[in-house]
Amino acid sequence: MGVKRISIVVLRMGHRIPRDSRITTHVCLVARAFGADGVIVSDVRDVELEKKINSVVDRWGGPFFIQTGPPWVKVVKEWLEKGEVVHLTQYGIPLPEVIEEIKASGKDKLVVVGSQKQPREAFELANYNVSVTLQPHSEVAALALFLHYLQNGREFYMEFSNAKLKVIPSNRGKKVIKLV
Repeated sequence: MGVKRISIVVLRMGHRIPRDSRITTHVCLVARAFGADGVIVSDVRDVELEKKINSVVDRWGGPFFIQTGPPWVKVVKEWLEKGEVVHLTQYGIPLPEVIEEIKASGKDKLVVVGSQKQPREAFELANYNVSVTLQPHSEVAALALFLHYLQNGREFYMEFSNAKLKVIPSNRGKKVIKLV
């Protein structure tokens, strides 16, 4: 019997249009490329961001979803009924010290990343407050590193269904093939 694959969804808190558009796009791209099932951008509806990410999924494959607008507190509280919440912050327990416990639970994960100072309630509701470093850093880097640790590097070997394009690894140049 195989191991049940956990669901991983990223919650992006604090998205400010247009200020955070590029970084939030990068959060979504990293989440997809590193094996998350989707991203929820809380508290603000951003139709342009949804179109941009859905276009990537259309060309490069999925499954992957993006949802914008729901209140972050509602998302977190609903998630706590079925899984656990991992809040990435510079103030948490260092990733190497807690990753095995997070993996061992076998529960679905909601990975929370912010763009600005997080409300105290985010720290209190999370099952885990995890630091990638104890220094100021990028939420994009924190997310990439956390997902890499969580999935033991599986992102390098993932196949995306319904992809129209695929990169062929090459030491020189860019090799992309059309699948459809």
